[in-house]
Amino acid sequence: MAAVTGFVSLILVVIAIATSVVLGNVLNGRLQDELSAASKSLARAAAGNALLGKTVPDAESLWAGQTGVPTGTLVMVVSDTGAVTGSYVNPDRVAQDLGETQLRQVITALNEQRYQEEVGGLGPYQFAHQSVLIPGTPRSFEVVTGLPRASVEAQITTLFSMIALTTIGGLILLALSTAITIRVALRPLREVAATANRVANQPLDRGDVSITERVPAAEADPRTETGLVGAALNTLLDHVDASLAVRQRNEERMRQFVADASHELRTPLSSIRGYSELSLRALSTSSAPEDPATASAHTALERIQAQSLRMTSLVEDLLLLARLEEGRELSLSTVDLSRLAIEGVEDARPTAPEHEWALDVPEEPVELIGDTGRLQQVVANLLANARTHTPAGTRITIAVATDGDDAVLRVRDDGPGIDPAVRDELFSRFARGDRSRNRATGGSGLGLSITKAIVDGHGGTISVQSAPGDTEFTVRLPRVPHTQPSGTPAPSSPAPHADQERLAEGGHEMTRTVGGH
Repeated sequence: MAAVTGFVSLILVVIAIATSVVLGNVLNGRLQDELSAASKSLARAAAGNALLGKTVPDAESLWAGQTGVPTGTLVMVVSDTGAVTGSYVNPDRVAQDLGETQLRQVITALNEQRYQEEVGGLGPYQFAHQSVLIPGTPRSFEVVTGLPRASVEAQITTLFSMIALTTIGGLILLALSTAITIRVALRPLREVAATANRVANQPLDRGDVSITERVPAAEADPRTETGLVGAALNTLLDHVDASLAVRQRNEERMRQFVADASHELRTPLSSIRGYSELSLRALSTSSAPEDPATASAHTALERIQAQSLRMTSLVEDLLLLARLEEGRELSLSTVDLSRLAIEGVEDARPTAPEHEWALDVPEEPVELIGDTGRLQQVVANLLANARTHTPAGTRITIAVATDGDDAVLRVRDDGPGIDPAVRDELFSRFARGDRSRNRATGGSGLGLSITKAIVDGHGGTISVQSAPGDTEFTVRLPRVPHTQPSGTPAPSSPAPHADQERLAEGGHEMTRTVGGH
């Protein structure tokens, strides 16, 4: 719109200037023709008077016999001796003498070759002069004729004002019509942008997602350029919607497969562990003398038992993760998060006595509605993660606090930090900081993904901030769930007396264990 208006404005301005210049020249030319005719007429009258009197005539005498002289016509006679006389026709059609100041202004302008001059009291004038010889003598005199320019300048001003107003009005109408035209023409693009924004605000990263937003058919006409954009976006959204549906079906099939496979693997793994334990017990109670073959079999059975336990743990984690993602496996009740933190540290301390362990919990219990066992697993997984991936002497701190309607759990350590290359996929399945998969430097890679699934199931969030010497996992849990997970029982409501007794006992134990902090 700016480009069109600017280009047309330039054209209209050029046309206005050219029109004003041309019409001004026409009016000035007409005035000059009238001035030339008047000058010749007055010069002839002056020559006739000079022939009769053999002397320079007076300016006022030149009006005799003149007809059709315009009002304001000025005449001056300048003799060869320098004497000057002058008069003009006033509005009453009577010749009136010019004053000395007026005569001096005209003579000065002509001496300076200026033929347009402002005459005091009379306004702007256009001048012309002719030399007239006195017949029979070598003498001559000058006849100066002037016509007022006020009428011409008023016409030029009126014309220029009219052109300027017409141009401005035309530009305003042009801008309005261009704006309306462009807005109407680009309305489909606004619909495209609105549809794209609505789709962009939908969560498409997980779950069963269906994109129902489309550009209206009236704004997606492929016969126009803007409609073609809307039709293309609708086609793109159709493909994305179909792809998301396929992805969701694949995820559901994979989740079901993992759950079924994990469930089916539990039985053979239990059998393997049972037979290995039975065989080890038989070897231990056997009275036969120890020989190398028996010792080797005993070692092999111990390794079989250890690996079956490891496999069982992995299968149980996969099954738990699949059930958590389906919204199951949560049994809600009142949970004391401070007690879980204290118990988690007490359980973790013997497994890593070379680490420094610290607690920061408030005096009063931090309670919320949740699954006690699963939240205990969250605390254990975060402490185990900090213990496993930090060297001896690292200080690990677990803190519990409240923030508005949320309960906040923080696990911080001053270890080497998390590799930025794995930070973005830290909560994915089988994500490990040690790419070598060495059992000594990490677990199966499911601990943090299970932790996130449990936190998500409670309607909370988990985040991590890491730098060398400062790594902190932050878990935020609503103290009262916003929505009740499907398939979970409602939180139990213990009797008032029992609840008060439990809180009293919890507060007493926490104070005694943590020392008032």
